[in-house]
Amino acid sequence: MGRVLTYEEKDTWMHRLCGVTKFVFFLLWSMTSMMTYDTRILLVMVVLSIILYRTSRTRWRQVGAVFKFILLFLTINLIAIFFFSPGQGTKIYGTDTPLFHVVGPYVMNAEQLFYEFNVFLKYMTVVPAVFIFIVTTNPSEFAASLNRVGISYKFGYAFAIALRYIPDVQDDFRTIRNAQEARGIEMSKKAKLSSRIKNMAAIIFPLVFSSMDRIDVVSNAMELRGFGKNKKRTWYMARELKPLDYTVIIVTALASAVALFITYHDGNRFYNPFV
Repeated sequence: MGRVLTYEEKDTWMHRLCGVTKFVFFLLWSMTSMMTYDTRILLVMVVLSIILYRTSRTRWRQVGAVFKFILLFLTINLIAIFFFSPGQGTKIYGTDTPLFHVVGPYVMNAEQLFYEFNVFLKYMTVVPAVFIFIVTTNPSEFAASLNRVGISYKFGYAFAIALRYIPDVQDDFRTIRNAQEARGIEMSKKAKLSSRIKNMAAIIFPLVFSSMDRIDVVSNAMELRGFGKNKKRTWYMARELKPLDYTVIIVTALASAVALFITYHDGNRFYNPFV
């Protein structure tokens, strides 16, 4: 099983962008997605997310396992939204169009279904952006880029270490899982789902302890080297903004402004097809 959410050096225009550019894009993209409930804008963003994902040449093995987990989480979340707030769509759109009976007092209407569809779209706009950001950004270069725009190098370095150690945590997970399977604990698809969940939960504590040990080793090494003593530091991986970076930042900012204008021009961020 290959590593997931791991940076890989590739020759694409996204990989050539400065870390600051990708960070600005990610922030503006996420902000726009969170603030709008205009289905038309969200659909355009989803299509663009898929195009950018394909353009970045991100391999499915890098993100597949995480995407499946997110999809499962999203499904549970949407079900919970319906059962805890079955009338949310009606409150937002002001109409009630029953579609089918679910169970007990719960009836699915078109407004609730449309609202949850928008929630699904919001997730689908952000998730590919997160994947692209992680797998196309060199952690060290990103830390240097953050420091270059005025962010404390301590924060940038902490972020870089977090990205850099994702593959190591994955290796620890596989090592612990293999050790458990060698002891006869079944964790493959042959076991029942309930048993797999229970057995996987047993991995959490060893994984946490091994991660804490790694944190202790890294923090001691940094302290011995005097990390944080000076207000500034130099960076081996520092990169300058190039014309392509400025172009991406400007286009992203304009697109975000246009999307938010369309969303709020009538004073309501919800696109209502029921009126």
